[in-house]
Amino acid sequence: MDYGDGMTDREGIFAGDDPFVIARRWLSEAEGTEPNDPNAIALATVDTSGLPNVRMVLLKEIEDDAFVFYTNYESAKGVELDSAGKAGFVMHWKSLRRQVRVRGEISREDGPQADAYYASRSLKSRLGAWASKQSRPLSSRASLVAEVAKVTARHGTNPSRPPFWGGYRLKPSYIEFWADGAFRLHDRFVWSRENSEERWSVERLNP
Repeated sequence: MDYGDGMTDREGIFAGDDPFVIARRWLSEAEGTEPNDPNAIALATVDTSGLPNVRMVLLKEIEDDAFVFYTNYESAKGVELDSAGKAGFVMHWKSLRRQVRVRGEISREDGPQADAYYASRSLKSRLGAWASKQSRPLSSRASLVAEVAKVTARHGTNPSRPPFWGGYRLKPSYIEFWADGAFRLHDRFVWSRENSEERWSVERLNP
């Protein structure tokens, strides 16, 4: 790999030759310290006018070269992800005083991997995915509960994955690891590349 000058003083929690390994290590540490949802990410997208949109979702996998999460393809986030083909997110852990920022290209995970993840969810969550027309107006909670009852009767106790629900894979061109420092002299290291096929360059940033 091609590393910048930041490689020379990158040690401790920042050490390693692979940013995905570092990200998995940080997430593993957070799983022992965060009280709720250590895998929560603030996912940022833009609509067709360029207006930003951000919401919390759960990161489900850190692969060897990508980050994977799941949602309704017809939701606002799904429409914006498909339209722009790019997105960014941040994971922030107050207990560790660290964060990871990621930006890159988006593609769908709409095959066996998505099927397997859907099947691993609780039955109520699987039925809820069928019932919820995510991001669209809802007249009342009672109507949503009624819709859950309808899809339960229709799909039974082993529903297949809805065609409008699945995964997204973010292949990053930018990953920043940030750790809190005394007197706001934070440590920041950025891994960047032109696209997902290029080699990484690493450099330290001013706090």
